[in-house]
Amino acid sequence: MRIIQALAGAKHGGAEGFFERLTVAMQEAGVEQKVLIRKNKDRAKLLSSQGCDVVELPFGGSFDVATKYKFSKIIKEYKPDIVLTWMNRATDKCPKANGNFIHIARLGGYYNLKYYQKCDELIGNTEDLVKYMKDNGWDKTHAHYVPNFVEEKQGNPIAKAEFGIPQDAKMLLSLGRLHVNKAFDTLIKALKETDNTYLCLAGVGPLEDELKAVADSLGLASRVKFLGWRNDTADLISSCDIFVCPSRHETLGNVVLEAWAQGKPIVATASEGPSQLIESGKDGVLTPIDDVPALAKAINSMIADSDNTHKIAEAGKAKYDANFNKAAVVKKFIDLFARLIEAKK
Repeated sequence: MRIIQALAGAKHGGAEGFFERLTVAMQEAGVEQKVLIRKNKDRAKLLSSQGCDVVELPFGGSFDVATKYKFSKIIKEYKPDIVLTWMNRATDKCPKANGNFIHIARLGGYYNLKYYQKCDELIGNTEDLVKYMKDNGWDKTHAHYVPNFVEEKQGNPIAKAEFGIPQDAKMLLSLGRLHVNKAFDTLIKALKETDNTYLCLAGVGPLEDELKAVADSLGLASRVKFLGWRNDTADLISSCDIFVCPSRHETLGNVVLEAWAQGKPIVATASEGPSQLIESGKDGVLTPIDDVPALAKAINSMIADSDNTHKIAEAGKAKYDANFNKAAVVKKFIDLFARLIEAKK
C-alpha cells in the first residue's frame, strides 16, 4: 500500500493537528507514504523527524500552476494506490485520478461538495458529516465515517499556583480559537454564577480584547486567565477540574476527545459534534447553546457532586479507549484503504 497525503493547511488548527498525528501514526504503522504540505518549516521538521518523506509545495491560489504540475509529477513518479487530500485547496490541486489511483478527500466540516466532485471517495470525521454528504447527493457507498484520535500520552498536571489560582479553588479549562463560534463569552458569563471557580482559556484569535472586556465588565478579570496559544494541551487538561466546551458551532469537538483521553469530566453545549459524542449524564453533560444559566448550573452540579462527576469522567475515558484511541482509528483508515484498493482490482 502506497499513499500520498496532502495538506494545504494553516499553521495551527484542529485539522492540521490531526493531519500531523495521523501522518506520524501511519509512519509508525509501517505504511509507505509521501507527504505533501504547504511550506511550513516547523511542520516539515516535525514530520521529517518521525521518518516521513515530506515535500513542501506552495499550495497557492487559483493562479498557482506550479503546485498542480509538481503534484502531478510526484504522482507519476511515486505511483500511489491512494491519494488522501485534506480540505478544499489540497483537493483542488490534486490531478484527476483517471483510474491511476484512488482519490479520497477527508472532510472535517460541512464544506460545499462542489469542490470534491473529482474525488472517488469522501471521509467524514463524524457520522453527521457522512449523512450530510449523502443528503447532498454523494453516493452512500463512497462516503465513509472515520473518527479522529487525539494525543494519548497522559499529561503532567501544572500547579494551580502557576496560573494564579488558589489551591482550594476549582479550575475550569477551555481550549480553542478566540472566535464567535466558540462562545467563550457565554462561558465567562456563566463563571459569574459560580463560586470560588477560575477559568483558563487557551487560544488566540480576533475576540481576545472583546473577551477580556467581558470578563472585566463582570468583575472577573482576576478569575479568567488568558493563556494564549499553548502546545502543552495534555498537561493543561490534566491540570483542570472540569473541562468546558461552550461552542455555538463545533463540527467534531476534538477537545471532547482530548478531555476524555485525560480522564477529565466535561460540560459541553449541544453543538453538532459534542451532541453526537456525549451521552449527557453518563460520559459528560450537555447544555443548550448560549444558555448561561444552564451552563452555570451544570458546572455547579459537577462541583457539588464529586462522586457522580468522577463516574462521568471514568465513562468518558472508557468511551475514548474503546472507540477513539490511536490504534483503533489508524486501523480504521488502513482497513478502509485496503478495501478500496482490493475493490479497484
